[in-house]
Amino acid sequence: MPTVSLHFDSSFLAKLTAAAPDETIHITLSIDTASPLSTSPPEDSLAGQAVAPQGPLAELLLQGLLQPGEVLSFQQRRAGRQATATVTAEGRLIVEGHPTPYTSPSKAAIAVTKSPINGWTLWRTADGRTLDALRNQLQQE
Repeated sequence: MPTVSLHFDSSFLAKLTAAAPDETIHITLSIDTASPLSTSPPEDSLAGQAVAPQGPLAELLLQGLLQPGEVLSFQQRRAGRQATATVTAEGRLIVEGHPTPYTSPSKAAIAVTKSPINGWTLWRTADGRTLDALRNQLQQE
């Protein structure tokens, strides 16, 4: 049976040890199917390799307006709904309590609200800006 070896950056391990008991830490594993699998440990760390973001959030990530690991949130007071989602390096959103990463802000919002909704105007960064505001900022630059 083949052996799988995972190498983590020390900053990631520090984050794991500092996590609160109820905090969710998301780990994304990507396998490069274009290159053959190696049977020996890599000579250099994979931590420095960048993942190319794709999809609707890609340009926001590429321009630094969003960061991998950044937590977005929304709150609908009247409906009594709130949620958080973590941005992945691939440009997806992992919504707390949902196992599947979502490829668009609206799909992630629909997963929570169970009705069609514009996720661009719903999800907010920690400083309160909507994804739509970030997208507009990108277009103006």
